[in-house]
Amino acid sequence: MTRPSVVIMIETATIYGRRLLQGITSYLRSHEPWSVFLEQHELGAEPPAWLRRWKGDGLITRVMTPEFAAWLKQQHLPVIDLNDRLPSSGFPRINSDDQHIGRLAAEHLLERGFQHFGYCGFSEELWSDRRRDGFRDTIADQGVTFSTFDTPWAMPKTASWDRQQEQIAEWLVTLPRPAGLMCCNDMRGQHVLDACTRLGWSVPEEAAVIGVDDDELLCELSDPPLSSVRPNPERIGYLAAALLDSWMQGRAPDAQEEVLPPLGVATRQSSDVLAIDDPQIAAAVRYIRESACRGISVTDVLRTVPQSRTMLERKFRKFLGRSPQAEIRHVQIKRARQLLAETDLKLERIAELTGFQHPEYLSVVFKREVGQTPGEFRRSATSPGKRG
Repeated sequence: MTRPSVVIMIETATIYGRRLLQGITSYLRSHEPWSVFLEQHELGAEPPAWLRRWKGDGLITRVMTPEFAAWLKQQHLPVIDLNDRLPSSGFPRINSDDQHIGRLAAEHLLERGFQHFGYCGFSEELWSDRRRDGFRDTIADQGVTFSTFDTPWAMPKTASWDRQQEQIAEWLVTLPRPAGLMCCNDMRGQHVLDACTRLGWSVPEEAAVIGVDDDELLCELSDPPLSSVRPNPERIGYLAAALLDSWMQGRAPDAQEEVLPPLGVATRQSSDVLAIDDPQIAAAVRYIRESACRGISVTDVLRTVPQSRTMLERKFRKFLGRSPQAEIRHVQIKRARQLLAETDLKLERIAELTGFQHPEYLSVVFKREVGQTPGEFRRSATSPGKRG
C-alpha cells in the first residue's frame, strides 16, 4: 500500500506550532503512516515556490494568503487550514477559541479583585484582536476601566526592541494602578514585564500580568515567572491529522471552522496576588515575595515599611486574609513545594534555599501547612520522568 504524501507547513519557532506538531505525531503513531515532509519556516512566511510543482495527497498548513488559497482550490487538494491570521480561506479550519482565551484571562484577573485593566497585543492580527475582544467583553459589565495598546508584529512595520519597550512603558504610565494586564501571547507578556521593570513597578502588586500559550521556558525565564492561558494545540493537531486522513480516504469534510476551548490558566507569580491599592502594603508584600526565602522575619518587613506592627497586621489581614508572618511562610512553603516536585535536591538543601535553618523545622511547618510530609508530597507530586 502506497503511503499518502503529505506536506505539513507549521512553524517550529513557536511553542504553539511545536505542540500542533506533537498532536499530529500522536495521531500518526496510532494510524497508518504517511510520507511526511515538514516545511520549516517562520510564522507569516510565504508559501514555498517548490510547492507549485509538488504532486502529493494532502496538506496541513499554518501558511495562508488569499492568493495561496485560490491556487490550492484549483489543485483540488485536501487541505486543513490551521492559520489564525486571516478570515476564512474556504478550507476546513481548526483553531483555538481566542475569545474564550480572552474570557479566561479576564476572569482570572477579576477573581483577584482588579478594577483597572489593560490589553497589550499586536495590531492587524486576527487572533490578537479576538483575544482582546473576549477580554474586553468579559469585563464590560463590571464598572471597570480598560485600555488597549498594540504595535505591528511583522517586519518591516515593527519597531526596534528598545523603541517597543519605550512605547509600552509610555502606555503603562497612563493606567491607574493596580492594573490587571492581559497580553496576547507569552512573548508580549515578557515585553510588558520588562517594561514594568524599567518603570520600577512591583509585579504582581502594582501590575498583574497574564500571557497566552504557556510556553514554560519563556514563562519561567520571565521575571517574575509569567502566568499564562493554556490553549490546546496538541488536540488541534490531532484533529487536523484525523480530518485530513479521512479526506484523503474519500470522505470530504465541510469547509467550516471549528474552535477548541483553552485548557485553563497556569498561574505563576506575575498574577498570583490580590489587588492592593495601598502602596506601603504592596511594597511590604513585594519585599516578602522577594526575600522570604532568605529567612526574614516580620521585624525585617517593618524596617522596609514605616508602619506599626499592629497596623501592618491589620492591613495584611484586610488585603491578603493572613498575617505578615503567614505570608512569609506561604512564600517559603510554595518554593519548597516547587523544589520537591521539580528537583531531586535533599531536604537539607531545600531548607537552605527556602530560609529554614533546620530541615526538621521545615518538615514540621510543611506538614502543618500542606497536610503531608515533604517526602509524602514529593512521592505524590513527581514521577521519575518528571524529575529535573
